[in-house]
This record gives sequence, C-alpha cells and structure tokens, in this order.
Amino acid sequence: MTPPRARSRNPAVSRRERGAALLVLLAVASLAFASVLIGVFSRSGIDGLREQRTLARLAQASEALVGFAATHGRLPRPAVSALDGRESGQPCSDEASCTGFLPWVTLGVDGSDSWGKLLRYSVTPRYTVVPVQRISTVATKRVLTRNAAGEVQYLVGQGECTLAAQCAPAVVFSQGRDDVGTAVTGLRQARTAPGNEDELLNDEGDIEFFRRARSEAPAVAGGRFDDLLVAVPLQTLYERMAAARMLP
Repeated sequence: MTPPRARSRNPAVSRRERGAALLVLLAVASLAFASVLIGVFSRSGIDGLREQRTLARLAQASEALVGFAATHGRLPRPAVSALDGRESGQPCSDEASCTGFLPWVTLGVDGSDSWGKLLRYSVTPRYTVVPVQRISTVATKRVLTRNAAGEVQYLVGQGECTLAAQCAPAVVFSQGRDDVGTAVTGLRQARTAPGNEDELLNDEGDIEFFRRARSEAPAVAGGRFDDLLVAVPLQTLYERMAAARMLP
C-alpha cells in the first residue's frame, strides 16, 4: 500500500507561529529589561529618599542648635561619645576638642542619618561659653566646594575669618552612605574608596569642611563624595539669641 501523502504545511499558519514565538521572545526580553530598570530606579529612589530624610534631620539639628543657644546663651559642646548623646561636660580647649558627634540627647533630636551613621558636629569653642560677645567673637567654621573645573571655592566664609567677614559658628553633617563615619553602634566604618580626599577632610577636619555635589567617580577632583552638610547661620543665631535676650 502506498503511504498517505504528507499534507503540505500552510504558509499562513507557519507565519503566525513564527510571529507568536517572536512576540514571546520580545515579552521575555521586555520583562528582563524592566526588571533591571526597576532595580536601578528602586536603588536610586531609595537613596534619594534617604538623602531627603537626612537633609531634614540636618535642618532639624540646625534649628535645635539655634534653639539651645536662645535658651542657654551659647551653643552646646559635642556629645560625650558615640554611645552617649549628652553634651560633653568638658570645656572645649581648642577647635579639635569642639569637634565630634552631635549631642542628640541634649538637643532632643535624631542623632543619626538615614544610613545609620551618627551625625557629626563642629562648633567654634568661643560660642560654647556664656556670654557670647557679639562685638568680639569670631565664628571659625569655613565651608568649601568645588567648581566645574574642580577648583576649591568658599561657600561659607573665606581664607580668614574676622569680625568684619565672619564664617559660620558651627556645622553639622552626615557622612553619607559610603565610606568613613561611625555607625550608631559606635563602630568606625572602613575607608573603601581611595582618593576621596574631600570626605577625609570632613572626617578629620575641625575648621574647613566640604559640601559639594554627590559623585561616584573616583577620578574627579576631591574623589567620590556623598556627605551632606548644613552650616548654622550666624545671623539667624544672633537674631534668635537677641530676641531671647541672651546676648549681652
């Protein structure tokens, strides 16, 4: 018996099958690409939210510092330690001893940023002593940045702080998500990004501090940077202290 002749394949059906297979591949590829985008934007979105929350905490800390001065006639000294958020009872002998952690317990504010690191604080020693003499006290904290060419510029203050050209009485800052800083557990964070000179200046400095745009590029001037910093405005400090009759 002669075997039945195989039926010829319908060209239209074949095209539909190929088209369906192509659609499936495109759908799979689209899902994979979408998952990558979601991951990227989720990380970016979370970091952005944490930055906003940290900036809000810094603003709250600055306001609390001014409020403390309006009540006590001076700014507080740094915290006792990373684990004790009360104001240190020891007078500041110099700029270095007036640089440490924000005294969050004394101020009644959150003492950490959104990455679980303690907020840092540096205050001009003379502003921690009553009375603050407006006519003779010089604020010493300078805030630096970098222009598009990477050159250092002053955001607050200048090369020399004087009565006629004041700097800031204090700064409070977060050391950001990456590198250096101290966790709320008291553990120091390791340096993992060689070349981040501007972050190291903030970590080790007591007079000059950097505030600039976030950068993950190690080759840029100053290196990688994600610190967030707020300077306590001197004029606002004086106005609030004067209104509270805390200036001689």
